[in-house]
Amino acid sequence: MEMIHKIGRRKTAVARVYVTEGKGDITINNRDLSNYFPTATLQYKVKQPFALTNNEENFDVKVNVYGGGITGQAEAVRLALSRALCEMDAEHRLVLKPEGLLTRDPRMVERKKFGQKKARKKFQFSKR
Repeated sequence: MEMIHKIGRRKTAVARVYVTEGKGDITINNRDLSNYFPTATLQYKVKQPFALTNNEENFDVKVNVYGGGITGQAEAVRLALSRALCEMDAEHRLVLKPEGLLTRDPRMVERKKFGQKKARKKFQFSKR
């Protein structure tokens, strides 16, 4: 099997994933998974596509991720891994699609408007 390259995005985070056959090592920005994502929830999100397709120990993953916060980065990695698994085997799509792992979350931060305090909050108006 050759190296598979996929991209995942979430908010402003972008993850580039390189998947090869191996023994289950996940390296993110040249750091170990547990070192880069310290909480168990974020580690679960990254490993979720492998857990659903029963491939936890079959592939080595190298990830370059930048932008956004740690949750957005974890979800961007999850989307990229899901896309890579679908390219390897079309049967994985039937498992990942109902879980919502192949859907790019389109929610972004709304921009601040001119003459307002924030995106939707207005300045207080007082009659004096």
